[in-house]
Amino acid sequence: MKIALLGYGKMGRIIEKIAIDRKNEIVLKIDENNAHELTTENLKKADVAIEFSIPDTVLGHIDACFKANVPIVVGTTGWYGHLQRIKDDCVDGGHTLLYASNFSVGVNVFFHVNKILAKLMNNYPYYDVQVEEIHHTQKLDSPSGTAITIAEGIIDGLADKKEWVNELVDAGASAQEVVKPDQVLIESLRVENVPGTHTVIYDSEVDTIEFKHTAHNRNGFALGAVLAAEWVQGKKGFYSVKDMFNFSL
Repeated sequence: MKIALLGYGKMGRIIEKIAIDRKNEIVLKIDENNAHELTTENLKKADVAIEFSIPDTVLGHIDACFKANVPIVVGTTGWYGHLQRIKDDCVDGGHTLLYASNFSVGVNVFFHVNKILAKLMNNYPYYDVQVEEIHHTQKLDSPSGTAITIAEGIIDGLADKKEWVNELVDAGASAQEVVKPDQVLIESLRVENVPGTHTVIYDSEVDTIEFKHTAHNRNGFALGAVLAAEWVQGKKGFYSVKDMFNFSL
């Protein structure tokens, strides 16, 4: 499989190594220093593009892949306000896109169990719930896309939760957000050299239940993105990463 990397920072370099280890070939690498090389001609050399850049550039990268009719796997977050427009363009144009707030296999297991747990907790309304996410200080969006997915899973499962709210706090501080009973607080912390930690906290007067995923490095995210790129081969349409995983028991 021939891959175009759109975004060649820390994640792009890890993806490159894993892709090559899996006998794939990198035919194009785009970052802020050679953005002029993102042409239809160059994209057509690839079987698929993997996009890990920043929110300011991701939409242009998606549009370029659609123009070149090259499938794209998108790991950048912070653009989901445009999701419906991108989905419409993808489906109407007969293109292929797969996106995820997090491609890690472990995180997607976490997403699935989080939904099951939220439904179970309807039986115990004396617990309140919040989400905590911790990331490195270079992360530009807050809350993380992963935290939003977790919160939306809780909202889908808990009957009395309708929306999420976010507060970005300093390490060691506590959130000051006034949270309404029908809201899920996402507390975001930025700490040096933390790839990503997400915790769902159910708290009551008598005890606390914590459900946590801790990434030790970025390798799990990168492997999942390469697996997604392999999975979309031969497919047309608009997909999320949950389409790639089968969690039926």
